[in-house]
Parts: sequence; C-alpha cells; structure tokens
Amino acid sequence: MQRFILRRKNQITLISGVLIAVAFLSKWTTGNMDLFIWLLIISSLLGVSPILIQAYQALKVKVISIDVLVTIAVVGAFAIKSFEESAIVTFLFLFGAWLEQRTLNKTRSAIKELTEMAPESALKQMENGEFEEVGVEEVDVGDVLLVKTGAKVPVDGTVLQGEGHINEASITGESFPVSKEKGSKVYAGTIMENGTIQIVADRVGEDTTFSRIIELVEEAQDSKSEAERFIDRFSRYYTPAVLVLAVIVWLFSQDIELAITILVLGCPGALVIGVPVSNVAGIGNGARHGVLLKGSEVISDFSRVDTIVFDKTGTLTTGNPEVADMKIYDDTTEVLSYLASVEKESDHPLAKAIVRHIGEIMTYAVEKTEVVKGGGIVAQVHGQRVAVGNAALMEKENVHLDEEARSDILKFVERGDSVVLTAVDGKLQALTGIRDKVRPEIKENLKRLKKLGVRNLIVLSGDNQGTVDLVARELGLTEAHGNMLPEDKAEYIKQLKAEGRIVAFVGDGVNDSPSLALAHIGIAMGNGTDVAIETSDVVLMNSDFSRLPHALGLVKATANNMRQNIVIAVGVVLILLAGIFFSEWVNMSIGMLVHEGSILAVILNGMRLLGFKEGVSKI
Repeated sequence: MQRFILRRKNQITLISGVLIAVAFLSKWTTGNMDLFIWLLIISSLLGVSPILIQAYQALKVKVISIDVLVTIAVVGAFAIKSFEESAIVTFLFLFGAWLEQRTLNKTRSAIKELTEMAPESALKQMENGEFEEVGVEEVDVGDVLLVKTGAKVPVDGTVLQGEGHINEASITGESFPVSKEKGSKVYAGTIMENGTIQIVADRVGEDTTFSRIIELVEEAQDSKSEAERFIDRFSRYYTPAVLVLAVIVWLFSQDIELAITILVLGCPGALVIGVPVSNVAGIGNGARHGVLLKGSEVISDFSRVDTIVFDKTGTLTTGNPEVADMKIYDDTTEVLSYLASVEKESDHPLAKAIVRHIGEIMTYAVEKTEVVKGGGIVAQVHGQRVAVGNAALMEKENVHLDEEARSDILKFVERGDSVVLTAVDGKLQALTGIRDKVRPEIKENLKRLKKLGVRNLIVLSGDNQGTVDLVARELGLTEAHGNMLPEDKAEYIKQLKAEGRIVAFVGDGVNDSPSLALAHIGIAMGNGTDVAIETSDVVLMNSDFSRLPHALGLVKATANNMRQNIVIAVGVVLILLAGIFFSEWVNMSIGMLVHEGSILAVILNGMRLLGFKEGVSKI
C-alpha cells in the first residue's frame, strides 16, 4: 500500500489541488460551507498520506525529517479544525517536491545527455571480410570496424584507412570537426560528420574515454563536499530543535496554531537542497565544456587556488619537440646509428624527436639497457657502451667535456634548446639541441588565470634552467625551476603548501603523478597518461589548455552560487520566524508558500550555472 501511494504522489498532488480549487469555488459561488469543509478534509487526508508514509520511514531510521514536521503540523491543524491550513500546506508541500524533482532533473541533464550519446552498435569486420552490425559489447580489442558518415564511433581506436571529419564535442566540448586520417586516434561517442574510415579497436566497453567520462561525472555528482556534509549534520540537529521550539512556544503561549506555524516555517528544505544543486549544475556545465571535475570537494578547494604550478613539456608546450640543432664531433654515420638504436628503445618525447630527425638509418640490436633516473639511457650497442642523456649522466659515465663542448652546450641552452649528449665508450660524440613549441594562445589563457585571482604561476621542469627561464620570460610566469626530478617537484609542492598557499598542479606525464596527488588540486591534460588522469582531481579533455580558465571561473562561480543559496535559505527562514513574532501577516499557508518558493529559488539559482561561460556570465 505504501508503494502504491508513493508511486502516485504526483497524481495525488494534482487531485489535492483540484479539490482545493473546487472547495473555494463552491464557497465563493454557492456559499455551501459543508461542501467547502468536506472537500478540504478529503484534500488534506489525501495529500498527507504520502507525507505521512515518508515521515514514518524517516522515524524508523531515527531521523526527524521535514516530512515529520509537516505531518505534525497537519495533525495539529486538524485538531484545531483549521482545514484550510491543513489542505493548503499539504498541497504546497507536495507541489514543491514535484517542482524540486523536476528542476533537479534538469540540472542532471549533462549526465543524461552523455549517456544518450553512448554508441550501441558497430560495423565489425567478420572472418569473411564483410562488415556486419553487432552490439558494441561484442567488439573486442583488435577488431576492425567501419565508421560511415553520420555514425557514432563505437570504441577508442586508431584509423587504419580512409579519412574524414569527426565532431568530438562529447569528449572535448569543442564542436568544430577534427580531421582524421591514417594513424589518427578516434574516441567512442564522437560523430563522423563526413567521410568513411576503418579503425582498429584500442579500448572497448568501460575502458573507452567516453565511458570513463560518464563514470567520473556520475561519481562527481554523487559525491559530497565538506559544506554539504556540514549541512547534513546541521539538519540532523536543526529539525528536532524546531520541534522542541514549537513545543516550548505552545507551553508558554498555549497557542497551538502558532506552534504549528513554527513547525511549517522552520523546515530547512532550501538549505538542504541549495548546496547540492549548485555543485551538480557546476559539474554538469564542466562535463559539457570538456572539463571533468571529480567531485564536489574539488569545487571547494579549486575555487580558493592562489598558486598554479605547471609541468613544462606537454603542458605549457605542445609536447611534440623537434631537433633544432645537432653537432657531430666524430664525423661518421656510426654515431647516428648508435644514437637512433638507443633512442628507439625510449618513449620519451625527446627520444622520439631525435629518431624522427635522423630518419631512415641502419640500427643495431641494443643490449643491457639501463635507464638512469633523471639522466638518460646507457646501453651496449654493437659492442660499444653508448650513453645518451644530460650532462649529469656524462659526469657519471666519466665522459670528459672539453671547452669546445661546454661552449656548444651553453650556446644551445641560450637558444632555449633541451640538450642531449651522446657518448660512445666514454668519449663525447654528438650534441643534440631539441626545442618544444609553446602552446598557441597560452599567453592569453595565463592572463585570464591572473584575472581570476591566481597570484603565482610557476613552471617546474626536468629540462635545463636556461630553457625553462626562456619559456617563463616569454609567458610572464612568476617563477621557473629547471633540472628537477619528479621527487624534486613533489618536494617543491610540499614546500608551497607549508607556506600556506592553495596549490594546483597541471601536468600530463607519469612522472607528474606524485605532484598531482600532493597538490590541493591535481589537473591532468586529457591526452596525458592514464596514471596522471586517474591521480588528478580535474581533467582537461583533449589537452586543451583554454579549458583551464573556464574550469577555474566555473568553480569560483559555483562556490559563489552555493553561498548565495545558503543566504537565501537561511534568510527566508529568519524572516518568516521574525514575521511570526513581530507581525500579523505570517500564517501557516503563507509560510509554506514562501518556504516552497525558497526551495524553487535556490534550485533556479543553481541552474544558472548550466549556462555559465567564463568571461561572460557573472554568477
């Protein structure tokens, strides 16, 4: 019976409202008071039934909820035969709950939209070479799939053949189509606007970027901030306190109607709903604009950040460095063969740049490879001991650097190059200068961060100090520190926190993970490593740096919106309670109407965040 009534709460609300309308209409037109009273009694009994059930369920778990207060108020109204009050209070309470649920559903529309965009089928290449439509759950890693114009990309994969343009708004928040060709990466949930491609599946099911976005947003919307947890605890004690206050007022005044009115007016509904609706709307806005905020706690901390620390490579720079200078001290092709052989063993961006620069050349088998942390690589190649790395590695390998070599290194550094030295059997053979381009428009984005209140912009890098200084001067950063190992970066973050700064760290690599975890807020570039993304609190999809000012502006707007909602909720309750004792205009029906209006007000205020755009909206 309880389930039957609760499932039909909306219908009960409608019937209750109609009965009240008919009751007043009959009173005004025919003056039939008996019909008027009986219609209000029926409306009251019908309307209080779902409220009574919810109150009973709350009391079973030892919680004095808003439903308990309203139930007591309605029973009291019946006792004093104030049927108008009881009918109107129950209807307004139920109607307010309906409005609350309806508007809350809109704030959760971001996750609903994402879920609806999830691909359901794929054209999979079968053993006979033909493509057949199958459910996306039947696709495995390594399968070859066909994606036609207008279709959703079913999995994360790599283009094998064909070309076209894909709308990646579901992943990056950017609606401009992205050109795809052989070797390009594609993501599940994106849409093929024109062209036809064949892809090989790299990630399927829950491992795709799209599925991870949905999971992260769901987790974020279900999490609770410190403010929400405080309000939950506050409500647990506040609601019984209102009940006690009503009893005390009744004992001293012997005015049951006044006591019942206090019960209705003291309901903390707007306070309970105000903070969550702001957080959910903020997280939803971020999801639609390529910013993943992993929980309500992140919003609170991120909004107070005054220091942002950046990794250089892949964050401030494009992460696609190119060889700018090279000097060979032994004029043979052997040293290039040795260098290419060793660097092919590494996934480091500098190593890849060297291999691309050298091009097609004879390489040798590499044996006894040793990766020297923060230094480079030492290996046996074609019977020779080859060391490739920085000056510290050369010193460890006892490689002598003469005046010419030191002068060349200095010139490379002054030009802003990262310097890679190559030694064969303890003798320096080659010097390579590699340069990484600063991300386009990053200077403007850093200015936007300063306008949003970030006082300190710092770069930390394993690169040489000269290169890091050049980048810092070009971008107008506050501080620049080079030659830093991962543990040095982590120690520096600890130092900043000890100084009382609220620190965010932005990075994209495995070596950034300790710093991402240590900072108050870890921000990962979306094209970075899985470890960096999992460790972080905020993810900028598609490694789009311009999302960072939007993210910071959004969390500041969300925190501000949250405070506005608390002021609205508390202010309304205080005004109504003051109205009871110091004026005659406040009664139970007006109180409930204003109470429900305050709930709707905080929800609508929170929903404004769904339309937030950094630099446009002032929330």
